[in-house]
Amino acid sequence: MAVQIKRLVPMAFVANVQRSIAFYAHVGFSVGNTFTPPDASEASWAWLTSAGADLMVAKASEPVIPEQQAILFYLYADNVEETHAELTAAGLNPSPITKPFYAPHGEFRLVDPDGYALMVTHT
Repeated sequence: MAVQIKRLVPMAFVANVQRSIAFYAHVGFSVGNTFTPPDASEASWAWLTSAGADLMVAKASEPVIPEQQAILFYLYADNVEETHAELTAAGLNPSPITKPFYAPHGEFRLVDPDGYALMVTHT
């Protein structure tokens, strides 16, 4: 029997876990779990969840350089235009909506505080 992966949950290294929790709340994620080391005052890891999507964020041990974040996270929304408007109203500065061949209902780019690119597109 061949190996079958049932689920993939990305883990992004971030400069500040609390800041990432606050940012990802704007795109529908809530905190599922966190870990704070005994000798620390802030969380060093968090599990974020939104419907069927999950993301782990962990405090980076090295500086986070936005230009070096070479991964795209695709987030799927029911209504791209409404999501874009909500994120714009929250002051998160999403890119304009484009309609490439693979996203006829549109997509846009949103950059998180550590430079990770979130591509929001239609389900």
